[in-house]
Amino acid sequence: MAINGDFVSKTTLFLVGFIAFISFPAEAAVRKYQFDIQVKNVSRLCHAKPIVTVNGRFPGPTIYAREGDRVIVNVTNHAKYNMSIHWHGLKQYRNGWADGPAYITQCPIKTGNSYAYDFNVTGQRGTLWWHAHILWLRATVYGAIVIMPKQGMPYPFPKPNMEQLVVLGEWWHKDVEEIVKQGNDMGLPPNMSDAHTINGKPGPLFPCSEKHTFAMEVESGKTYLLRIINAALNDELFFAIAGHNMTVVEVDAVYTKPFVTRAILIAPGQTTNILIQANQSPGRYFMAARPFMDAPIPVDNKTATGIFQYKGIPNTVLPTLPQLPASNDTDFALSYNKKLKSLNSANFPANVPLKVNRKLFYTVGFGKDSCPTCVNGTRILASLNNISFVMPKIGLLQAHYFNISGVFRTDFPDKPPKPFNYTGAPLTANLGTAHGTRLSKIAFNSAVELVLQDTNLLTVESHPFHLHGYNFFVVGTGIGNFDPVKDPAKYNLVDPVERNTVGVPTGGWTAIRFRADNPGVWFMHCHLELHTGWGLKMAFVVEDGKGADQSILPPPKDLPRC
Repeated sequence: MAINGDFVSKTTLFLVGFIAFISFPAEAAVRKYQFDIQVKNVSRLCHAKPIVTVNGRFPGPTIYAREGDRVIVNVTNHAKYNMSIHWHGLKQYRNGWADGPAYITQCPIKTGNSYAYDFNVTGQRGTLWWHAHILWLRATVYGAIVIMPKQGMPYPFPKPNMEQLVVLGEWWHKDVEEIVKQGNDMGLPPNMSDAHTINGKPGPLFPCSEKHTFAMEVESGKTYLLRIINAALNDELFFAIAGHNMTVVEVDAVYTKPFVTRAILIAPGQTTNILIQANQSPGRYFMAARPFMDAPIPVDNKTATGIFQYKGIPNTVLPTLPQLPASNDTDFALSYNKKLKSLNSANFPANVPLKVNRKLFYTVGFGKDSCPTCVNGTRILASLNNISFVMPKIGLLQAHYFNISGVFRTDFPDKPPKPFNYTGAPLTANLGTAHGTRLSKIAFNSAVELVLQDTNLLTVESHPFHLHGYNFFVVGTGIGNFDPVKDPAKYNLVDPVERNTVGVPTGGWTAIRFRADNPGVWFMHCHLELHTGWGLKMAFVVEDGKGADQSILPPPKDLPRC
């Protein structure tokens, strides 16, 4: 299985861009980018098809910035689909207008129109990412965000010799939007992906892989920082490199206490930075990504591979495969996530809210709606606290800011309407699931605790939840039903991991805390696109504070209209 040297994608391009970036002056700068949404024919796995891209690239271009910079990205839509871009993990303080989810903080950018996302990078450094936030277009419309620390602020870990982006994704042979439409019309989940990808390439375990294998060349004795992003639509992924241990140093652009692992687990929406030393016998080693699924749900279980290649080793040398955890290895998943902890140092403290003003308990469930035209006469829906979210026709942030009535209600319940044995025997009823555009109103600067509880309505399943506009602390997690008396006593309130996307374990619960100090309308949803489409989402309205800098900024003049 020789891979021609022409197909080895070295770190050179990344390093050239990186070196050019760090040569910029020390003061805060304005970084300007032009994103042209355009359709391009792309071939993978012996199939060619038109896909939606940014600047004709898949994955799209990387946004480089430094902590404290202002970033302006002008997005011009040349495609047939409406478009919006979300800057995943950027807090957008008071500036929900730049957050990007369609019909939540903006109306989408229509064909032929442009919109400039204008935001500051404040108090954040590390790896984040951007992606389309409408329909399933993030299947191909995504890319990395690299935020360097302020000048003179070193990494809290040994400085690597080089850096490399590793963006994990999915690939479908057919048009993704058509696949989704077909599934919705039938009332069934759409067809799963045909392959996973590493930097847009499935690797040599798939047919027609000669041009579609990512490889990075390394030198013995050097240390590399890998910025890993899970851009897949529907799969949590294991990732490993054969023969090499990895040291985790950051997740979701927050430094962590370093720990060594043979593999990482990364959910859709999450990022993980790892250090890896080229300290093994010079050779060619596979890096590999494969789904984690510990529920009886079918997934694309094929392995995407790239190559970790020592300098001077010929391409005729066969790479070795890593020992990835079994696809249903719950113990590894729980153990790995338990090791993630905030650095909690003088420079990077973990400011966990110790006193809670508002306690929320949200159940995650599935149900069925009547659908006479569907295959089984029903259509699957998903819900939080038995409410399946209905997307509005205009942006919720506009409706809130301009006091437009009739768009949403602010009576999303703090707890489920009917308690039951959430993770007991499977239930087939939907417990009277309601449909609605219902939001939860939160007082400015409140300390919020939210427990997300998986349920066995139809089936248990893991859910990676993303909260826009905030980071949060993961103070507790467990299997089974959350016990409001016993479980809080076990919370980690000292150095819990801080992130923007967290997995709720299959048949279990996760507790997070955050301070509601960012006014606006902020989306919270499962980052499995399948579940989001079924209604597994809601939004918070965080009220303005009384201070001069505690209210929503005025909207930009070019804000898209519905």
